[in-house]
Amino acid sequence: MNKPIKPTFRVALAVALVASITGCNEHASYDPSQQSGSNPPLPNAKSFFTPPMQVPKRVGWLNGATPKVADGLKIQSIASGLMHPRQVYALPNGDILVAESNSPGAEPLTSPKQAIAGLVSSRSGKSAKGANRITLLRKRADGTGEWERHVFIDHLHSPFGMQLVGDTLYVADTDAILKFPYKTGETAIQGPGVELADLPDRINHHWTKALLASPDGKKLYVGVGSNSNITENGLDVEYRRANVLEVDIVTGASRIYAAGIRNPTGLQWEPKTGKLWAVANERDEIGADLVPDYLTSVQDGGFYGWPYSYYGQHVDTRVKPQRPDLVAKAIKPDYAIGSHVAPLGVLFYTGTNLPAQYRGGAFIGEHGSWDRSPLSGYAVTYVAFENGRPVGPPKPVVTGFASADEKSLYGAPVGLAQDPDGALIIADDVGNTVWRVTK
Repeated sequence: MNKPIKPTFRVALAVALVASITGCNEHASYDPSQQSGSNPPLPNAKSFFTPPMQVPKRVGWLNGATPKVADGLKIQSIASGLMHPRQVYALPNGDILVAESNSPGAEPLTSPKQAIAGLVSSRSGKSAKGANRITLLRKRADGTGEWERHVFIDHLHSPFGMQLVGDTLYVADTDAILKFPYKTGETAIQGPGVELADLPDRINHHWTKALLASPDGKKLYVGVGSNSNITENGLDVEYRRANVLEVDIVTGASRIYAAGIRNPTGLQWEPKTGKLWAVANERDEIGADLVPDYLTSVQDGGFYGWPYSYYGQHVDTRVKPQRPDLVAKAIKPDYAIGSHVAPLGVLFYTGTNLPAQYRGGAFIGEHGSWDRSPLSGYAVTYVAFENGRPVGPPKPVVTGFASADEKSLYGAPVGLAQDPDGALIIADDVGNTVWRVTK
């Protein structure tokens, strides 16, 4: 059973909190690009009494400021003043769906580390309240370039993933997949959705549920994160967690498609090979340069190490009891993105609106670090692919979400989508904005 923090923790908590806010962090030896690719350098693990932190303070986008984009690109806000936009999904008619949500806040605080992390990270704006709704954005027909905004589905429970299959819209709440009837052009869906399948929701340390339909529309794939960093809440609450689930669209029956992925926050089909790929957030509290978050193909029946090992078969000695039998089966991820960049969105770009160098590879929304100096992430990057495989380092495409001195945070990218015109759509949950990138 998880118990709340005892009064005896309070003095240690207060001291550690003050130290964290005033700049207690761990300096990285590697830039994220130096820890990218198929064989990232992995230094020795470290141990900390309290997690090191560097958390910039949220200020938002002021006076018409926008993120910076790479040469040859333009960016515009198509919606601002939202309530924590986390995911975006482009409908075939050009409408954009935006899931405005955040954690349901059900996780108990069982240690000073968890309390410190929650309190300090609130400075960044990443823990702001979500609206628990899906908003529809539609480009006005008057040629002004302005976008209408409509409440499309309301009264949801921490929604994240969205997928349209035929005339049914599937929404992954934190505790269930819901289905709603969809008609092209409608600006609102009334009434509650019908539950297709329940999803693990006890504690909800990682609450997001990424969602992806199979090309034939018969299956849904769901990314379900772990209920802890490395099982400190006990193994019993990790049932069907740290997995990619496969759900039958007709019956709602599900199975574990792949396991041992700590937090698979984005799922996509690689266009050349048709293989399933995911981005994942790896574990914390063993150093600024451990462990690299990653982009990987996801094998049916594959095991990717969590919690017993990381980046293949590198054993995490904190986890008890050890499971050498499982570690021996752990699959090494295909591609490291960099430590603590926190990828929360991935998109294989198949359009022609953007310049040629951005076609065929993967855009990644990096939500940004909280436990290293200098900061990592806080950017949309691009990873080129050749013959269905990632090549070269991640290239920054959309940046400027944090100030140069790393004290102020304007925004943080999360989910990504490609609209029918081939523009890149970005959800920014700290800036409460949806951005549209074109050439």
